Amino acid sequence: MLLLVTASSDFLIGQFIDTSNSRLQKKCWVTLSLLVNLGMLGYFKYTNLILSLLSQSGRHLGVFFGIKRLQEIPFERVDIFLPVGISFFTFQSLSYIIDIYRGRITPLHRWVDYVFYVSFFPQLVAGPIVRARDFIPQMYKEPTLSRSHFGEGLFLIVCGLFKKAVISDYIGVNFVDRIFDAPLLYSGVENLMGIYGYALQIYCDFSGYSDMAIGLALWLGFRFNINFDSPYQSATITEFWRRWHTSLSSWLKDYLYISLGG
Repeated sequence: MLLLVTASSDFLIGQFIDTSNSRLQKKCWVTLSLLVNLGMLGYFKYTNLILSLLSQSGRHLGVFFGIKRLQEIPFERVDIFLPVGISFFTFQSLSYIIDIYRGRITPLHRWVDYVFYVSFFPQLVAGPIVRARDFIPQMYKEPTLSRSHFGEGLFLIVCGLFKKAVISDYIGVNFVDRIFDAPLLYSGVENLMGIYGYALQIYCDFSGYSDMAIGLALWLGFRFNINFDSPYQSATITEFWRRWHTSLSSWLKDYLYISLGG
């Protein structure tokens, strides 16, 4: 339901931006899209964090000013169900609106086409983030699957499954989790190996999901960009940023950093 709400609101906003005559009107529509998407994302992901910070701040102010009522403010965690893939389809929907505003794409004319773009299942849960200007042109091409594409997709799926189900899960359950749960029971070397093991675990986890998503999309006739480019071979932090979860880092650069004047 949330995905349909996001798709419906941004589909209509995209039409309004395209038909608006003044730049101020377009900015207002983009702002509305940001409020809807980021407001929904913030509610489901950060409500408890914000309430916890407010509760702690109130207690600290109570101690500072000697107000007992503020010191006794309780924090009750709100039971909020986190929707699967909300970050990814929110970012994809925002890229569509911002690209229309910047004149890089034209809005889709059919609601069902936009829902297909937002809800395309291979990358919906764990990425990579697919931009509208990369995905939409492929929607109107005749889907084909050559033998080379089938082999490439199969290779990516098998590699991703091996990374996730064999390496990441095995290291996590049998090594990393045990050390992190009780680090004082292990030596310094073992704790250090646990940190390195965790670095390997999160890489195989994220890149494994991405490889499977890219392979499945290729079988369905869609080409996604690579998401992890051997990040642990990077020589600098800047290079690591460019090679780790590249769809997210490039999205933040193009739609957040540059938009804020970077």
